[in-house]
Amino acid sequence: MSHARFDENARKALTACVKEIETRTDAELVLVIRSRSDSYRHADYLFGALLAFAGLVFLILSPVTFHPTWVLVEVVLFFVLGAFVSSRTNSIKRLLTTAKLRAVKVRTSAAAMFYEAGIANTRQETGILVYLSLLERRLEVLADRGVLQAMPALEWNAELFELHEAARLADAKLLETALHNLSNLLALHLPASGENPNELADAPRFELT
Repeated sequence: MSHARFDENARKALTACVKEIETRTDAELVLVIRSRSDSYRHADYLFGALLAFAGLVFLILSPVTFHPTWVLVEVVLFFVLGAFVSSRTNSIKRLLTTAKLRAVKVRTSAAAMFYEAGIANTRQETGILVYLSLLERRLEVLADRGVLQAMPALEWNAELFELHEAARLADAKLLETALHNLSNLLALHLPASGENPNELADAPRFELT
C-alpha cells in the first residue's frame, strides 16, 4: 500500500501550514491523516471467497483430474491469497464496500477523534478537526461552536468543498493549498487576538500503516 503523496515532505509542509493558521487566527486546528477508518475485514473475506469460488470452478472444468484432497487444499489457498491481496489493496476494499458504509466509518472515526484529542475542549470553543481517510478518499471537518458562529456559511462551505476535492484525489499538494485558503478565511473572521494559548499540537497526525 503506497501513500507516496503523503510522505515526509508532505508532513513538513502540512505542519508549517497548520502553524501558519494558528498564528493568524484563534482557531485551534488539528489535522489527522489516516490510511483508513476501518479494517473492512469483511471485504477481504468476500474477495477471498470469490477467488476461491473461481478457483473451484476452474478445477472442476479443467480437463486435468485433481485428487479431492488437492481440490480442498487449493480452494483454501485461493481464499487465503484473495483475503491477503485485498488486505493490501485499497481499490479492492472500495470495490467491495458501499459508499454509504465508507462514509459512516469515516464520520464515526472523525467524531471519536474530535473528543478523544481534546478538540472539543478548547477554552474559546475554537477547535477544528480536519480528518482525512485515504482508503475512503473522504474528509470530515468538525468545528466547535466558536468557529461556526464566526464563519459566514457560504464562504465556509466553499472552503470545505475545496478540502473535500483534495481528499477525493488523495493529493497532499491540493490539501495544503485548500488549508492555506481556509487560513485566509479564518484570519478574516476569527483573527488572532493574542489571548488564546496554543492548546493543541500543531504537527499533523499521520497514521499510515
